[in-house]
Amino acid sequence: MLQSKLIGDTKKEWPNEATLKSHGLLLKGGYIKQMASGIFTLMPLGKRVSAKIENIIREEMNRIDAEEVLMPLVATKKLWDGAGRYDAIGSELLRFKDRTGTDMVLSMTHEEAAVFSVLNEAASYTKYPFSIYQIQTKFRDEARSRGGLIRVREFTMKDAYSFHTSEESLNEVYDKYYDAYNKIFARVGIPEVIAVASDTGMMGGSGAHEYMLLCDAGEDKIVTCDSCDYSANMDVAKARETTPATTEMKEIEEIHTPNVKTIEDLTNFLEIPATNLAKAVVYYRIDTEEVVVVFIRADKEVNETKLRNILKVDDEHLVPKAEEDDGICYGFIGPVGFTSNIKTTFVYDKSLENEASLIAGANKKDYHISGVNFKRDVKAQEFVDVAKVSANDTCVKCGKPTLKISNGIEVGNIFKLGKKYTSAMGMTYLDENGKAQTPIMGCYGIGVGRLMASVLEAKADERRVNWPAAIAPFNIHICPLDYTKNDGVKAITDELYAKLEGLGYEVLLDDRAKSAGVKFADSDLIGAPIRVVVSARNIENSKYEVKCLGDAEATLVDMDNIYEYIDTKMKGWEV
Repeated sequence: MLQSKLIGDTKKEWPNEATLKSHGLLLKGGYIKQMASGIFTLMPLGKRVSAKIENIIREEMNRIDAEEVLMPLVATKKLWDGAGRYDAIGSELLRFKDRTGTDMVLSMTHEEAAVFSVLNEAASYTKYPFSIYQIQTKFRDEARSRGGLIRVREFTMKDAYSFHTSEESLNEVYDKYYDAYNKIFARVGIPEVIAVASDTGMMGGSGAHEYMLLCDAGEDKIVTCDSCDYSANMDVAKARETTPATTEMKEIEEIHTPNVKTIEDLTNFLEIPATNLAKAVVYYRIDTEEVVVVFIRADKEVNETKLRNILKVDDEHLVPKAEEDDGICYGFIGPVGFTSNIKTTFVYDKSLENEASLIAGANKKDYHISGVNFKRDVKAQEFVDVAKVSANDTCVKCGKPTLKISNGIEVGNIFKLGKKYTSAMGMTYLDENGKAQTPIMGCYGIGVGRLMASVLEAKADERRVNWPAAIAPFNIHICPLDYTKNDGVKAITDELYAKLEGLGYEVLLDDRAKSAGVKFADSDLIGAPIRVVVSARNIENSKYEVKCLGDAEATLVDMDNIYEYIDTKMKGWEV
């Protein structure tokens, strides 16, 4: 292709709106163009990269016998009511009415549609197990779009769904997807992606893994252990039980703490560590109109995902409680003598279970109490894990204090859904005894655009994209100097271009009347793994100047050897 014809010009300056490296490079390189918040056009360069990622995904899905389908983006309320998610999901599900007044949605995920698509198509156990997948547009009315393609509202996703007659079958196919995902991420150039245990969230089910690229741009917090292979998303991460900070049981005594409301102020006022304190974190549950008070050791933080799962409440219905005239003594809340004008549920974290004597609020302005023992004074019957794991904790698997917390971008996920959707939608098959049974499901997703941006977060710098060879928009970028002025350069360049295209390479020829500096800067943003510079001086010596992906310096290659040289390089990058 001639670069003068390429739609989507590069930009000289770093875009002011770019919040992440990948966002800036995709805008500056002319890969994407924003139409609205979280909604982008993929320009030709972006579409080329996206298509290559899609083809890699498609090849690996086909390799494990998943069958490609294409389900509609638009679905009816009736379909989403099948599993009860039309009302359960909040405003991120875009709802609308069509011209007949029928309630419709733009699908953000396709579990219901997948079940509908195969309903009555697999009526016998002999069809099982089987998988279907699609690469399709989805829409999630994301409240905080950010980072270019990292968090968007409209996106392209590969989602797959497997159907089974037993848990053993699900586990076997789940492992196939697990391995296929590792191959996909290696082939697109980021083999360092790790799989971590994760929360099933709105998907439901018995288990899930997220594939995480650990990098500073990530929003998720990932817990890993340097001494073993333990890894988990912070939402579900566990640690060994907390070692008690207090072991001597004492009687309750009141302490005057005038205007001392925060944990930091209390530790300074009493000159004790936060491990000797219990704190209260207060939430309001919208669906039941009640207060939820979580008591936890003061050096810990509440993991709201764990809390929501324990309470069986979605994230929109559990919010931090504002201070108001409701009978609660904010700043001095404690477990003994708590008062409220609103129905209240108490949750006790496991960090309190073996503490003999802690200091907590007295439910009285300007007072705390010491000597609190939750088993003795509160009669707490159940202690549950609602704490965030910290780097100071010990690993739940190996017991060593070598946990590390990193940022990560989720580039894929896999879920064991169980019978949540098939049961709700009445999907059945006849087993070998002729008895109707409900299939078990798994689902498996990869966001194509997010994966493209994540590769840049891992491999690029702010000047050069460094696409891995498998997904670069072009294999070879020919950059002739004085192409429009020097007939000799033009003739040699045109011959090279024609022959490389004839050999099946994707070649971009910079035929523009631009300076060498402009051409090289643009070439860095386009990121072909091989750049061939044709110049009058090198032609005199029968050489091409070749700069390859991963090389610090360019190499002079004999003109007669250029095709063999390129073939060797390209084969060396194959995964």
